[in-house]
Order: sequence, then structure tokens, then C-alpha cells
Amino acid sequence: MQHPLLDAAEQPSLREKKLNFAVGDTVDVHCRILEGNKERIQIFNGTIIARRGSGTRESFTVRRVVSGEGVERTFPVHSPKIAELVIKRHGHVRRAKLFYLRDRIGKAVRLRERQPKPWEAEAAEATAHKKTVKRAGKKPKKKKKAESAG
Repeated sequence: MQHPLLDAAEQPSLREKKLNFAVGDTVDVHCRILEGNKERIQIFNGTIIARRGSGTRESFTVRRVVSGEGVERTFPVHSPKIAELVIKRHGHVRRAKLFYLRDRIGKAVRLRERQPKPWEAEAAEATAHKKTVKRAGKKPKKKKKAESAG
């Protein structure tokens, strides 16, 4: 808990919808990227190895291995650059920080999966339901006919 004036000043900058994730979860972070005057979404997937801070200063670190090289990226939780955070898998861990994963390679990096708590499962089902409703509303794409070489 901070000073009430600091809390009041930070309140407008906080994200309205709380991100429910924990250390050990495998996630897809959808980031807004500006290229010239266009904006696009870039997806960074990996395992959350740390979560730190509180209020507007809260951040988390995501780690993944690309071409045998470890890549870590830190995101502020309340950043408007984060479009969406999709939880792919809940990892069961007994540490707040998973920095020891940096020293491991291959299958040693795997984490056990934990069963989500009832309120987490309900939220995931609601999100999945919204996505299926969205997809149902879209028109199916027309397939191009393959030209016969004859």
C-alpha cells in the first residue's frame, strides 16, 4: 500500500481488466508494434519467469528459446502496448522467480502442469466462448479453384 495521493494519481493509468496469470504459465503476449504509420500485433510466446512490482510499476518477464538462444522480454503489466495476454498452459512451480531455468536446456526446462482453480477455469471458458461466437459471426473464406494443367 502506498500513499493515498500516489494511488489516486496512478489510478487512471491502471488497466481496467486485470490480467490473471502467474509465474510458470506459458503465455502468448500480443504486443502493439508501430511500423511507420501502421500498427500491427506481434505475438511473443514463452514462459513467465518473474513478476515484480505493484501498481503502475508492475512488470513480468517472459522467456523463450529461439534457435538455441534464450530470449527474455520484460513487459509492464499496465502498458497500453499489450493488446492481449493469452494463457496457453498453467505451470506448477514452487518459486516466485524461475531464473534457474536460464541454466537448463531442452527437456529440463519443462514445467509440470497445474490444474487451474475454479474461478480461473470459468474465466478461460468465458474467453473461449467469446472467441467461438466471434468466429461464428464471420463469413467463411471462399476457396480458390485449382486450375488443372491439361
